[in-house]
Amino acid sequence: MADTDQSNEAVERLDYYDQKEDRPGFDRRAFLRRTALTGVAAGSVSTLLAACGSSASTGGSSASVFGSHPEYKFTFVNHVTTNPFFVPTQYGIQDACKLLGCSYSWTGSETSNVSQMVNAVNSAVAAKVDGIAVSLIDPTAFNAPVQSALNAGIPVVAYNADAVGNPRLAYIGQDLFVSGEKMGEHIAALVPSGEVALFIATPGSLNIQPRINGALVALKKFPAITTRTIATGAAVPAELTVIESYLAGHPNTKGMFAVDAGSTQGVAQTIQKHGAAGTIKGGGYDLLEITEQLLASGQIQFTIDQQPYLQGFFPVMEMFLYQVSKKLSGLADVDTGLKFLTKETVVPYNSTKSRFEGTSSAVGVS
Repeated sequence: MADTDQSNEAVERLDYYDQKEDRPGFDRRAFLRRTALTGVAAGSVSTLLAACGSSASTGGSSASVFGSHPEYKFTFVNHVTTNPFFVPTQYGIQDACKLLGCSYSWTGSETSNVSQMVNAVNSAVAAKVDGIAVSLIDPTAFNAPVQSALNAGIPVVAYNADAVGNPRLAYIGQDLFVSGEKMGEHIAALVPSGEVALFIATPGSLNIQPRINGALVALKKFPAITTRTIATGAAVPAELTVIESYLAGHPNTKGMFAVDAGSTQGVAQTIQKHGAAGTIKGGGYDLLEITEQLLASGQIQFTIDQQPYLQGFFPVMEMFLYQVSKKLSGLADVDTGLKFLTKETVVPYNSTKSRFEGTSSAVGVS
């Protein structure tokens, strides 16, 4: 068969598999088509087809490692489904599913509505999915739904947020309270005295409340520091408005710090807008592009990376291994880390684009 014919066959098969994937916000069809069409030799096209899998229903290329298996379907239940923080998380899910011949759905709430999330878990149980990953932002609301899933033979893992006493099988994410304590120590080093504002999107939500709890515990050791806690809301634009209003009413603020991605970006933008980098210290969490850029320009002093890509990738791997091993393996708590980034160490994050940080949809790092 001529190289061109093989290329055309590759394109058709890639289109077919892309159509089967239920992956909101995910479209690499054009990239894959170009790759297939520009394969120089028949071998390169054959390799591409092998990577995509000759039969998704039997696990595709993963079957050569794990044996024949169904195309497992996993459900991810999230508390802020459209928040930019979770873009790399969704890329991590997509990439793991691509490797293993699985599919997934991304559901939950846009506004940290626990009832909507609980309904999403129950719907996944009713649909008899092969695994559920859920961000446990409430201390008790998910206990019964998770137990129902487990009773039905569906593995459940927590990601990004965990709840003590929930029967989930594993947690993949940051040690949130410890990260908050470390943040508090950094704040005290930057602002030894004066008024410090601590911003939190949704107080009480277990993905961020433990952080601010840890920070407050650490800051109590420094009586010269006065802290104020301010709720900003789940929507990024609204967070910025709240932070700007706070600074306008508290001009003597010495430090502004946040425990969520949107509020951290808002802190950096507010400090920049008011030309306050020389008088107000700032910092927070996560790596939204604007946060990275303003950290590099010295508007804030640090941000904390918790590797959101891994919070999507590892849950898929664990649920897959649990299923394919017939419950013999796969489950493990994974701490996705606590990495302080400064003006100097954030440079490679700004100079590269990748799915790992949510700054590009293309494969690899450019």
